[in-house]
Amino acid sequence: MSDSPFSPAVPPAFAAALESLRTAATRPELVVNEIASPPNLAPYSIALSADVTPLRHGSDSDLGTGRFILLHDPDEPEAWGGAFRVVCFVQAPLETEIGLDPFLADVTWSWLIDALDTKGAKYSHASGTATKILSSGFGELAKQGDGAQIELRASWTPKDADVKTHVEGWGELLCMLAGLPPVADGVSLLAARRAARE
Repeated sequence: MSDSPFSPAVPPAFAAALESLRTAATRPELVVNEIASPPNLAPYSIALSADVTPLRHGSDSDLGTGRFILLHDPDEPEAWGGAFRVVCFVQAPLETEIGLDPFLADVTWSWLIDALDTKGAKYSHASGTATKILSSGFGELAKQGDGAQIELRASWTPKDADVKTHVEGWGELLCMLAGLPPVADGVSLLAARRAARE
């Protein structure tokens, strides 16, 4: 963050956004931490990291990870369409067959929109990319076999400083991509790829 939240230099709108962000309720499978913000993106920013940690079976498989950055510029850059901008990233391993699905990227984007809308987030100017990654192990990594990942990089403009719902929507998307049951009914799951234990 560019300035301490207790500094008088922090604009009231950003101070309100910080307070809202820190009241976000995420699922118990999600471990969220505040991290250093990337420099020079905006006059004021805060960043979060999240990792999906399964609570059952004592598994330590890598299920999914993500980043959430809230930017604030009182000058309201034209490209943002407002004083705030969220930039986020989520990544999760998948079964190879799921990674081959031609509609995977479309489904991933629709899940982001659904997660934000379900949580009641108010936003505009949404944009992003969904990337499917297929991999095969060779040599010392051959025993890992084939694998797949989905990555989503997205950004949008919150309409006000009430950003709690945006954090909650991002967290819900990450859990869904990791194969955990969604909060909302009627949504199918992607099969997360579990690393084989030696």
